[in-house]
Amino acid sequence: METTSRVGAQGAVPGAASASGADAPGGPLAARRTVDGYLRASFPWYGLDEAFTGPRWLMQVGTSADGTVQHGSIGHGDEPSIRPDRLDPTGAEKERFAAVVTVAASPVRRSGDGTGVLDATSVSSAAWLAGSGLLAYTWPPQLDHSLRDDWLDQQTEAAFELADDLGGPEWSMLSLPVDGAPTPFHYRESEYGWVLAGSTPEGVHLGAYGRGMSAYGLAFAVVRDITAYA
Repeated sequence: METTSRVGAQGAVPGAASASGADAPGGPLAARRTVDGYLRASFPWYGLDEAFTGPRWLMQVGTSADGTVQHGSIGHGDEPSIRPDRLDPTGAEKERFAAVVTVAASPVRRSGDGTGVLDATSVSSAAWLAGSGLLAYTWPPQLDHSLRDDWLDQQTEAAFELADDLGGPEWSMLSLPVDGAPTPFHYRESEYGWVLAGSTPEGVHLGAYGRGMSAYGLAFAVVRDITAYA
């Protein structure tokens, strides 16, 4: 992908996820970042607008080698489990959550350590982060634990390829409000949930993923006080 690299979950360019999912963006196995990481960002954070009245919670920020914050995720609704309980295969279907991923818009640039060149970020970057974020919470109940890494590798590669082909048949277009203005998003559904990605007038890229909540009724807005999410 010309706009997204997979060089490490906390690598210099958004879009990296480890094979185990432990460092997937917003993944349940990753350590929660404190609000301090969000406060260091040079770009505005986005979440669902005030029409959503449920719980909101910080997930994870991604930084470059020099510590620059490049992306992060904010959760809304139920904090999802990694997979439904084997005794209750419908567990995942009962969860209602949406995660909003904000990605700083960046041109092609040199890495913080000066050893290479980092790709530009784009809507594809947001789509990749959202797609891999959804996978981090997905584990089919019939899948043996020992096989999860192989399954996650395969699904993650598929998500990467889909993010690199936003004009492909897997995606449709959806208009949703961003700070009150209709904004086009790329949208797709899977058996695990939905993913969407677009850009904002404020110059950042937005991704989102979730399940149990309809994407068609969402609206996004700048987070005025990120400390309220902590």
